[in-house]
Amino acid sequence: MQLDRRIKRRHFLVLLSMSLLWLGLVVRLWWIQLGSPHRFSRHGVDLVKAAVKQRQQSIVLHSGRGDIVDRNGYAFTGEEHLALILFPLARGSLQGTDGLQRLAQITGESKERLSETMEKAKVPLLMREESGKLVMLTERQAEEINALAIPGVVALAVTERYRADEVAKHLIGFIHKNPDMVQKLYPDEWTSGKMNAESTLGASGLERSFDRFLQGVEPSVLSYYVDGHGQPLRGLDIRYTKQSNQYYPLSLTTTLDAGIQRSMEAAADQVGLKEGSIVVLDVQTADVLAAVSRPTYDQTNVTGNTSDWKNRAFKQLPPGSVYKTVVAAAALAEGIVSPIDRFTCTGEYGKYQFSCWKKEGHGSVTLEEAYAQSCNIAIAHIAKMVGGAKLEEYAKKLGLTTQVGHVTPHLYKIKNFKQLDGEEPGRVFAEGISRDDEGVLIQSAIGQRDVRITPLQAANMMVTILRGGQSSQVRLVKEIAYRNGQSFHTFPEQELSLDGIDYVTANKLRKMMRKVVTEGTGQMLMNSAWQVAGKSGTAQIGDVNGNNHLWFLGYAPLEEPRYAICVVAENQPSWGKNQAMELFHRAVAELADHTAQSSQPREEYFRG
Repeated sequence: MQLDRRIKRRHFLVLLSMSLLWLGLVVRLWWIQLGSPHRFSRHGVDLVKAAVKQRQQSIVLHSGRGDIVDRNGYAFTGEEHLALILFPLARGSLQGTDGLQRLAQITGESKERLSETMEKAKVPLLMREESGKLVMLTERQAEEINALAIPGVVALAVTERYRADEVAKHLIGFIHKNPDMVQKLYPDEWTSGKMNAESTLGASGLERSFDRFLQGVEPSVLSYYVDGHGQPLRGLDIRYTKQSNQYYPLSLTTTLDAGIQRSMEAAADQVGLKEGSIVVLDVQTADVLAAVSRPTYDQTNVTGNTSDWKNRAFKQLPPGSVYKTVVAAAALAEGIVSPIDRFTCTGEYGKYQFSCWKKEGHGSVTLEEAYAQSCNIAIAHIAKMVGGAKLEEYAKKLGLTTQVGHVTPHLYKIKNFKQLDGEEPGRVFAEGISRDDEGVLIQSAIGQRDVRITPLQAANMMVTILRGGQSSQVRLVKEIAYRNGQSFHTFPEQELSLDGIDYVTANKLRKMMRKVVTEGTGQMLMNSAWQVAGKSGTAQIGDVNGNNHLWFLGYAPLEEPRYAICVVAENQPSWGKNQAMELFHRAVAELADHTAQSSQPREEYFRG
């Protein structure tokens, strides 16, 4: 009897548990279906939209991000073209018809290639040539294709964010999708639905530094809704959402000149630059006119190899003898040495295994001659007279120990907004190293040991010298504008919060730089398209093969400077042609040609 009671109790508890479980499932189902289908769970998921999206095949025709253009309005971020769009459902639409044959006749593509492309298609795609380039259509071709009314086949305007043959890739950067990062960086936009898992973020370059401003309202998307068999759902077969906001997305107007940028990249490729950079700054404004980084990369297919897409123009390197400019500036400004004071170079310093590149020595040389001939021994003696503290002080005055890119203290709730992504500061001495150690000092004076600067800093130091010692911030973006062309924010020219150097010292340095070309290590530049001046540098990097970083920092034209130019050829052999000087020579020729062809008026500026 007692056993029967226990069995009945157990049966009751099991039935009660099952009833409660079923009741819970029914309530849960009611809640999903009717209670809160549009804001399900604490994440606010719209289940109705998600269900429809399962039957959705979509392709983005425009990312919705703002454009990035050069100073003359040339767009680096693509242009609009009419293109053939193919959805996987087109396979069923074309079966048993002559649609494929008619499509081939209109586009000029073979019937076999169209068929093969659609057979392989798992997602909607744009018809491309075998090289990967977009098949561009005329307006007439687009009208004829759309007149066929084939479900899953349509011709519309498409804007690809990046072009394979575009320039300034390292400056522009690239975008990627990262739902977790989107939700973290844009919580309000995520909650409101303005941004979702398909939203993109800037990963490098201007795409990253100006990401908040380039984010669009919504992308332009073409969608088909299909049933389980891949056939169009009646009433929901096609949807086209297009940007309609007259103010957004915002666009960036850069300081770049696309013509100069293209010619600098051509020059880099002509000399075979594998690793290195070119920076061209406007002497008048310290604006970036062009900046090249090699190796290049594909913005649409970025790998994990950061060495390709990181901008080498903004990365610090040992500068070699280019740094002797700092020693000369300190000695002249402090009145320690005059340009005609003499020093003796026997080829050896006497200790620390420190020697001159010219084994037999330069003999008796003035400061001017030592700088032109890049004499290590004379510069070491001068650096010892200057001292480590002053050497570091003048490196700072010339903008070589800090980031020089344009900074806005407050930009729409963003503090200390920096235009340049990934810019590194420079240094003279490593942390904890004595400024009074003679061995450290003489190695630092010739741009070795712990000394690091970026090509951008070097070019800006040249601007400082050409402007009589006045240091400026380097600007890459001039303006953010609304979609209708009205200004959203303008970035003014700004000086660096540094003392700079005096006008007399700057003028002496210019004269010494000219002697580098006429009497010194830069004589191969004597036959340049313009008369030029500058300073060469060879930085030893401890490579087992004896490779070096080769620099040339200079300006052109000589009498009325317009361009400050820094070129760096990394990991070059110590024998053969000097790739940096060859590249500088070509860069000057390209700039001279560009200036001659340009019909735009320019206010001439020259100080000193």
